[in-house]
Formats: sequence, C-alpha cells, structure tokens
Amino acid sequence: MTLSALFITAFLVGLSGAMMPGPLLSATIASSARRGWLAGPMIVFGHAMLELLLILALMAGLSAFLTRSEVTLVIALVGGLFLIYLGYNMSRDAQAGRVQLESSRPSGRLSTDMHPALVGVLLSISNPFWSIWWATVGLGYLVLAFPAGTIGVASFYSGHILSDLLWYTLISASIAGGQKFIKESYYNTIIFMCGLFLIGMGGFFLYSALIV
Repeated sequence: MTLSALFITAFLVGLSGAMMPGPLLSATIASSARRGWLAGPMIVFGHAMLELLLILALMAGLSAFLTRSEVTLVIALVGGLFLIYLGYNMSRDAQAGRVQLESSRPSGRLSTDMHPALVGVLLSISNPFWSIWWATVGLGYLVLAFPAGTIGVASFYSGHILSDLLWYTLISASIAGGQKFIKESYYNTIIFMCGLFLIGMGGFFLYSALIV
C-alpha cells in the first residue's frame, strides 16, 4: 500500500467503526449534553493516547515477529475474514433499518461524572470488541504499514484517529447545539455503504495474504 492509500483506507475503516452505536458514542452523547462540544474531542484524545501506546508497544516488541511471512499470512487472513464479517453484518442491519443513533443513548453516570479523556481510555480498554479489532484488523494494517517504516505506521494511525475525531466532534457539536445530527434513513444508508467498503477491504486483506 502507498502512504496515501494507508491513510485513506484507515480513515474509512475507522469511520465505519466509529459510526456504529457503541460505548464511545454513548459516552459522547452523555458528556456533550453536560460539557459541550469539546467532550467529543476529549474522549477521542483519551482513546487515541491508548491506541498510540499500544502501537508503540507492538512496534517495540513485535515488529520483527510481525514481518515474518507466515505471520503476515495468518494476520491478513484473519483480519480479512473479520472485516468481511463486520461489513456483512453492518450492511445487513442497515438495510433492515436496525442501526439507530437513538440506541446509543446512555443509561448511567460513568460518561458524565468522569473527565471525558479518562472515559475514552476506560471504555476503550474495557470493550472486548476493541481488543478483537486490534488483534485482527489493527495488526493487519500494521503489517501493511511496516514496510514503509515509521511514516507508514504514522499514516495508518493518523487516518484511523482522524476518523474518530471528525465523527465524534460532529456528534458532540450536534448534541451540544440541541439538534439531531442526521436522519435515521440517511444514517442507515451511510452504514450500508460503509459495510460494503469493509467487505471490499476484507477482500483486499485476503488477496494480500494470497500473494505473500
């Protein structure tokens, strides 16, 4: 992958995940109502710092291991299958109209009592999906980025985090302004397209595994 391809695809894959209802989205909605539009960026900051530490740890301890051909084969296969699985489920649920922003309305005090940056860290590290994503898709992207060195990893990371920052900032600004950000029909259409994109990226991961 070129640096621009790493950045763009990491952004789109990250945006697809960020847009799905989940703990971070719930926290953003709750914190924005109390703290204003900066809650979203602060939650992403905590999330981003945790992921940066994870990437640095992987680069320091596993970089040689992750560049072995048999390891890259397994990572690309597993990551590709996981992306296809995610994309299929997203597209299916969106087509059926089952993906709703309202389902992310929070029911608790965690996201409002704590500082948003700390919430971003705690919700990320306690979310099993986050660990699974990094063990499959995240590692797959690192394998693709390693040949370009540090700048390749930086391209992946910046694209991935920028997607979170833009989406959660838009959500928090919308909530703080007392507006509904997007119609459910439009939202489901976007999620459907994101699902198709993930299926395509999963196919690319599988293709890259077969030509190793």
